[in-house]
Amino acid sequence: LRFPQKLWKMLESDQFQSIWWSEGGKCVAINKDLFKEEVLGREGPQRVFNTQKMKSFIRQLNLYGFTRMQRDDQRSASLPEFLAEEAAVSAHSQILYYYNPCFSRAHPQLLETCMRR
Repeated sequence: LRFPQKLWKMLESDQFQSIWWSEGGKCVAINKDLFKEEVLGREGPQRVFNTQKMKSFIRQLNLYGFTRMQRDDQRSASLPEFLAEEAAVSAHSQILYYYNPCFSRAHPQLLETCMRR
């Protein structure tokens, strides 16, 4: 399987807790630390990708046209709400979001157009 197909299978499987669909199935969300352990840490026949390094995995995403997205960072005006949001954001700082217009949960047929640059 090519990289996009492997990624799709992971997202559709309940086997992985470190990667999931986000934004209504338009973005890939990755818990960086958990992904390193759960996916990239696998060896032998359990191995999913040909790398054990996060940097190499991200390079593959970029080669297939994925771009990193930022979370929507609109903040509240009141101090208690702002502090609560800050705590939530720090918990989310390990979560990476990637988007590719040819990679959408609602349109699996577009997967064939997801080509390496």
